[in-house]
Amino acid sequence: MLKIILHKLLTFIYRVEVQGLENYKKAGDRVLIIANHTSFLDPLLLGVFLPDTITFAINSHIAERWWLKPFLGLSHVFRMDPTHPISLKNLIHYLQKPSKTVIFPEGRITVTGSLMKIYDGTGMVADKSGATILPIRIEGAQYTHFSRLQDIVRLRLFPKITLQILPPTKISVADELRGKARRHVSGLILTDIMTDMMFTTSHYQQTLFSALLDAKKIHGGKHTVAEDLDRIPLSYNTLITRSFAIGNALAKITTKDENVGVYLPNSSKTLNVVLGLQLHERVPAMLNYSMGANGMLSACHTAQIKTVLTSRRFIDLGKFQKDAEILAKNIQLVYLEDLVPHISIINKLTALAQAKTVHLWYERLQHKADNPAVVLFTSGSEGTPKGVVLSHKNILANHKQVSARINFNAKDTVLNFLPMFHSFGFSVGTMLPIMNGMTTFFYPSPLHYSIIPEMAYETNATIIFGTNTFLAAYGKKAHAYDFFNIRYVVAGAEKLHENTRQLWADKFGIRVLEGYGATETSPVAAVNTTMFNKAGTVGRLLPGMQYKLEAVPGIENAGKLHLYGENIMQGYLLTDNPGKLIPPTSIYGEGWYDTGDIVHVDEERYVTIRGRSKRFAKIGGEMISLTATEQIINDIWPEAQHAIVCIPDEKKGEQLVLITTQENANSKELNKLAHNVPSLSLPKKFMRVEQVPVLATGKLNYPAATELALEYFK
Repeated sequence: MLKIILHKLLTFIYRVEVQGLENYKKAGDRVLIIANHTSFLDPLLLGVFLPDTITFAINSHIAERWWLKPFLGLSHVFRMDPTHPISLKNLIHYLQKPSKTVIFPEGRITVTGSLMKIYDGTGMVADKSGATILPIRIEGAQYTHFSRLQDIVRLRLFPKITLQILPPTKISVADELRGKARRHVSGLILTDIMTDMMFTTSHYQQTLFSALLDAKKIHGGKHTVAEDLDRIPLSYNTLITRSFAIGNALAKITTKDENVGVYLPNSSKTLNVVLGLQLHERVPAMLNYSMGANGMLSACHTAQIKTVLTSRRFIDLGKFQKDAEILAKNIQLVYLEDLVPHISIINKLTALAQAKTVHLWYERLQHKADNPAVVLFTSGSEGTPKGVVLSHKNILANHKQVSARINFNAKDTVLNFLPMFHSFGFSVGTMLPIMNGMTTFFYPSPLHYSIIPEMAYETNATIIFGTNTFLAAYGKKAHAYDFFNIRYVVAGAEKLHENTRQLWADKFGIRVLEGYGATETSPVAAVNTTMFNKAGTVGRLLPGMQYKLEAVPGIENAGKLHLYGENIMQGYLLTDNPGKLIPPTSIYGEGWYDTGDIVHVDEERYVTIRGRSKRFAKIGGEMISLTATEQIINDIWPEAQHAIVCIPDEKKGEQLVLITTQENANSKELNKLAHNVPSLSLPKKFMRVEQVPVLATGKLNYPAATELALEYFK
C-alpha cells in the first residue's frame, strides 16, 4: 500500500516517467541493476517505479541513517562494506541466485553533475557472478533539493524526473586474465557501460537553439554565458533576445537554407549572428580570414555563398581593407553597422516578445536536428578549401560524448581564443559552454602570447582549449600564478610536445590533457581525462564511436583510422562540384570517415598517432597542403625541380622545407613572387640540390626527400 501511495505521489510531484520497461523484462531473473547516483531520491525512485521486489546493495553505515530506514522497508537490503573483500564475495554469491539487485557503481552521490569515479569492485561483482547488467539512467533528480549540487546548478522544487532503462548486457573478460588485471578490465568495461549510457540517453536529437532554450531552463535566464573585450556580460535572456533581433534583420536579406558567409572575429556579437542565422534556418559559413582574399573567395565558390557578413570595425582593426575590397567585387559584402539603423524600436520590441514567448512556439516549428548547422572550411588535397558541413545533431552529440567523460559545470569559465572558423573554437570553445551553463570569454586572437595569460588571470578562467604551439608560447610568457584557477587545459589540433607538457606541469602544476579530432568529427574523437590519462596517447575514443584500422603496407601494429558515429560530419562541399553535399564514405561503407591518420589503438581504446598518410603538415594547428605549396613554387620557378616536405619544429609542430634545383632560392625572393599566398603555406627552409630524389617510375621520392631534409637540418 505504501509503494502505491508513493508511486502516485512521486508521479504527481515530479511527473516521473519510466522508459524502456521492455528492457527490464528482457533482463531475466539474475540481474545487477546499475544506475548513476544523482540524489538521495534515487533508491526511492528505483524501489517505487521498478516492478518486483528490488534488493539494494547499500553501504552498512549509510543503511543506518534515520531518514533512510523507513524507505528501506519497501525493498530488500543487502548490507555491505566495500572495504572488505568478504563483503563483495557475499554479494557475488547472492547474485548467483534469482534476484533484482541495485548497486550504484559510483558509490556516492555526484557532486559535479557528471559521473564520478566508477569502482572496479562493482565490475568484478558483475564478472564473477555472471549476472545480467541492466543500466538505468536517472535524469532530473539532480535538480531537486535532495541532490548535492547546491550552487552548481539551479535547484528547483518539482523538476521532471525520468528513468531510462537500457538494453541488458553482460561483462565479458578474457579467461586468461586473473587477479588485479581482471578486476581492472571488468571495472573499465563497467565504466564504458556507464559512459555509453550517459551518452545514448542524452538529448542531442535537437537543434542548437533548442538546446540553448533547454540550458536557459536549467540555469535560469539571468545566468551569464558569454563575455568579450567589451566587458558586457551576456545572459541567456539577452543572448536570445539579441539573436532574434539580428536574426530577423538578416532573414530579410537572405533565404532559407542559404549558406551565409561570416567574416567576423571572436566576440559576443558574432555569436548573436550565428544563432540569429540558425534561428531562421540559414547556415553560417565561417570564413577563415587567415587564408586571405583568394582563399575566402574559393570557399565562397565551393559553398555557393552569395552574401558575406562582416564589420567595419573588424576590417579596420585587422587591417583587412584589401581583402574586403576584393571580396566586395565578387560577392555581396554586408557590414553589420549598416543593418543597425534598420532595427527600429518596433523591431527590438518584437525580438523581446519573441524571446519571452519562444518556449511556447519554437518547438512547433519542427526544425530538424539533421539540418546543417554550420559550414567550416579545411584544406583540400589540391590546396583549395573544402567545406565541412556539420549538422545540429553532429555538434550536440559531440558535446554529450565529451561531457560523458569530462565534468564541467555552470561555475566554469572557458577562455576561448581559438577563432570561430576553427572547429575547436566554434564547437568546443563557443557552443559547448553556452549549451551547458558555462561562461565563454571571447578573445579575438590566439597570437597575443603575453596578453592571454593575463586574461586567464583576470577572468578567473577554469578551462582552456589550445594547440601545442599556443600553449608553449603562453607557458613561456605567463607568470607562474596566471593560471591559478585553471581546472582543465586540453591540447588538440597538433601533437603535444613533451617539453610543453613538462613546462605546464613544472611552472603551473597543471597536467595538460591531449586530445585528438578533426573538423569532420565535430571535432573531438578521443581525449585524455583526469580519470583516464595515458602519456604519449591522445586519449580514449569517445563513447558512441566505432573505429576500424585499415592495414597500411610497411607499417606494423598500426593502421589508417576510420571512424563512425553520430558526430561524423554530414559531408563535404568540394570546389569541383560547388554546393553539392558529398556524404562521408570509406572502404568500410557509407557514414565512415577516413581520417588519413596512421594510429595504434590499444585494448583500452587509447589512440596513439603514428603519422599521417596524406601529404599535409600541421603548422600552428592549421592544415597546410604540401601539394598545393609545391604547385605554387612550380608555377613560380617552372624550369627547376622542387619537392616540398615537412620536418619537426619545436615551436610550430612542423615546418616546410623546399628541396629544389633552383639557384638562389630563398624566403625573401619566394615571398616577393608568391602573390596573395599566406605566409604559413610557404617554406622557411631551403635546400639546394643537383637532383631532387625520384623513384624509378619518375615520381618524386618523398620519403627519401624527407630523410635528406632531416639529415641536412639536424
